Amino acid sequence: MTVVIKLGTSNITYPTGNLNIRHMEKLVKVLSDLKNAGHRIVLVSSGAIAMGVGKLGLDRRPEDMPGKQAAAAVGQCELMYTYDKLFSEYNHTVAQVLLTGSDVEDDARREHFVNTMSRLLAMGVLPIINENDTVSTEEIAVGDNDTLAAIVGCAIGADLVVLLSDIDGLYSADPRVDPDARLIRVVDGEISPALEAMAAGSGSGLAVGGMKTKLHAAKMTLAAGIGLVIANGSRPEALYALLDGQDMAGTYFRPKAEQGGDR
Repeated sequence: MTVVIKLGTSNITYPTGNLNIRHMEKLVKVLSDLKNAGHRIVLVSSGAIAMGVGKLGLDRRPEDMPGKQAAAAVGQCELMYTYDKLFSEYNHTVAQVLLTGSDVEDDARREHFVNTMSRLLAMGVLPIINENDTVSTEEIAVGDNDTLAAIVGCAIGADLVVLLSDIDGLYSADPRVDPDARLIRVVDGEISPALEAMAAGSGSGLAVGGMKTKLHAAKMTLAAGIGLVIANGSRPEALYALLDGQDMAGTYFRPKAEQGGDR
């Protein structure tokens, strides 16, 4: 199974921007074990700007574009160094892939990207993808690695896209303010306007995006016949049950081809 897994900023860093060693080591261990089981894993990782904030000793995320790009340049080095070190402990090789919008919008460049990804996966490499924040301004302003994960999943024909964040899934209301909010376990087919109205805002101050971008990502994957899961990254061991075809905590957006069955 080919799985694209997106990690949110809150999964790998503290609010200070410093590395959350405990969470990151746990995530890498589970992902390495899934690769050992024969799954092809593609990681879309947020966190470059946040880690740059921590590395530079800044007290907050920069608000100006050059400041964000500078933090991303510093943080991306730290991010990939950490991934390389941790995955190497389990004998897995990683590759850095930085994308801009034009890389996937232009047909020729998209083809080159897909061919490179195919060869990396055939070689047993674990690609780690991020927006090229140092040169791209649109993604930093909008903050949408959820959509990037969906784009990657659709481009390479993944079997599943998993968005890990600091939330358990899609709720009927914002669980932070409504004690009666209910976790929606399965969404079949299309994303309705009523479902979009449930989308909450973003989480931590260093993270960007929110439920709205996750629903947008689900729209893209469902249109391509690919399932998408939103789950809490603090429990990466739940990925075992998911990839074994069993139930797991979170929300599963089920494509039409799978409707009528259980997950």
